[in-house]
Amino acid sequence: MRSRRRGARPAESALREGRDAYDRLRTYLIVAVQAGLAAGLAWFIASDVLHNPQPLFAPAAAVGTIAAAIGNRARRTVELLAGVILGVLIGDGIIRFIGAGPIQTGLVVALTISAAALFRGTGAVMVQAGSTAVLLGTVSPERPDLAVPRTANALVGVLVAIVVALLILPLNPVRIVHRAAGPAVDAIAREMTATADALTRRDVRQAEEALQRLRTAEAARRNTTEMVAAACEVARLSPWRRRRLGIMRRYEHAAEHLELAYTNSREMVQWAVSAIRAREPLPAGLPTAIEHFGQAFRLLHRDFLAGREPDRARERALRAIDDVDEACAEGVEFTGAVVVTQLRVVISQLLQVSGLPRSEANQQAGLNADV
Repeated sequence: MRSRRRGARPAESALREGRDAYDRLRTYLIVAVQAGLAAGLAWFIASDVLHNPQPLFAPAAAVGTIAAAIGNRARRTVELLAGVILGVLIGDGIIRFIGAGPIQTGLVVALTISAAALFRGTGAVMVQAGSTAVLLGTVSPERPDLAVPRTANALVGVLVAIVVALLILPLNPVRIVHRAAGPAVDAIAREMTATADALTRRDVRQAEEALQRLRTAEAARRNTTEMVAAACEVARLSPWRRRRLGIMRRYEHAAEHLELAYTNSREMVQWAVSAIRAREPLPAGLPTAIEHFGQAFRLLHRDFLAGREPDRARERALRAIDDVDEACAEGVEFTGAVVVTQLRVVISQLLQVSGLPRSEANQQAGLNADV
């Protein structure tokens, strides 16, 4: 039996990794298509319409605007243009006096990046300023002046990227959040069920594995925050997606509470592992409450994306509170009491996300109003 379980775990792990890779592909596929379309259009405009030398920088700027600006496209676009303009002004001005060559290129790049830092430029500004200076520093004196075409190509790429991202092929905000946040939400719900089962069986290894999977899901949670920001940005700026703005704003407003709920859920599972190791007696209502919380978390995500009032999620959370109260009535020891407190905290956070004021949510969850 043990050999079968050992053989099954690598298979389950491979299946989970394959599912995660598929989810990542679905999430970012639209971004890849946007970048490809923007790169092709930017090259066509810079090369065939404007006849600019070195049209490569137009598609490069387009791809940089789309792929590197997820979640904060407006700020990153300004940074990209600021870097190009700074590189042109400093690089071209210095090279006119000292000429081109390897030593001159190194000097120009160092001075350009220093100037970007002096003006409190971010890493993106420094990269663009430095790459522009490299281009200007390596151009031979016989070649045409590329300062103005480089700036024009950057503008072409940025403008094409904005048109593609907001008008031609805008993201579907709800679909993007569903694909990005769905796996993370399902992971939390799934590990709550696994933790509840581990508490029932007193299986410390199962609880430890659930805790480790929650820690591993940290990257997916960070990705969710980034994609929610991107979806909200599209809903604000794209005329075709404006009707989704209300849903996205609600989800964005809930993000802080969901972040706290995730962190406290992980701490709760860690204390559950300690309770099993300490062999403390745990009432049956405690695992049930944990499982109901996980179900409420998943229902809340679905209600938000469907534009519904989260009544189902709130009802499941209140059921979890009843289970917690029942467990406390039976009695819990020190570690179990910590698990109960953490559970009340995450339920309160979920109720606040559902629309209840903090004082009411804390009261419903059995916490002090100021917690």
